[in-house]
Amino acid sequence: MASDGAAPIIRLRNVTKVYGEGATQFQALKGIDLDIAAGDFVAVMGPSGSGKSTTMNILGCLDVPSGGTFEFRGHHVETLGRDERALLRRRYLGFVFQGFNLLARTSALENVELPLLYRGDAKAERREAAMAALAKVGLDQWWDHTPAELSGGQQQRVAIARAIVTQPDVLLADEPTGNLDSERSVEIMKLLSDLNAQSGITVLMVTHEPDMAAFARTVIHFKDGLVERVDHNHRQGETVD
Repeated sequence: MASDGAAPIIRLRNVTKVYGEGATQFQALKGIDLDIAAGDFVAVMGPSGSGKSTTMNILGCLDVPSGGTFEFRGHHVETLGRDERALLRRRYLGFVFQGFNLLARTSALENVELPLLYRGDAKAERREAAMAALAKVGLDQWWDHTPAELSGGQQQRVAIARAIVTQPDVLLADEPTGNLDSERSVEIMKLLSDLNAQSGITVLMVTHEPDMAAFARTVIHFKDGLVERVDHNHRQGETVD
């Protein structure tokens, strides 16, 4: 957790996003101000069309704001070109999705190695880092299994290992428990909480489920393209039996 007075790892100021032109124009974001502290665990909530997914796309450097400023570690991301944003994603960000997005015919180890392969790391270094990431999610004994040989919860653990193998500063998770039953969902949330606490990784998670949001320290509520409110000082897991 960032100390009091420390600069936030993410800062948005008056961020807007407009899609389309003329009669079809739609303003998805209407002026977002947001600070995310390094090491925080943040849940992002809101109804469909509230702006939360657009904001997460901007924070993940998958989209750019129409106006306003987006600072990451003090650098103005809104001024970066496509290639520079791609480098930022590759170096500092990890992604976990509702659909596990694993390659079906490759092992857990090979799936986790992929970001390192794209980065150009040597084979021995990739293997060592991928095995370490699988160990962090409790699946180092399953390294040679394909997704079809793993449960849904195990597949999401592999996806999380893939997201953290590059040791990113920020993990962005989009409905990470959406395809899991309640028991597996709690397991994944406890894993994310442990990674956040032990590794200091900043977690930003979109969820519709209050029980999952209860694991976060900060909950950001979106409505109609604006931040409606920010709740702080949640105790992780307080509403989960």
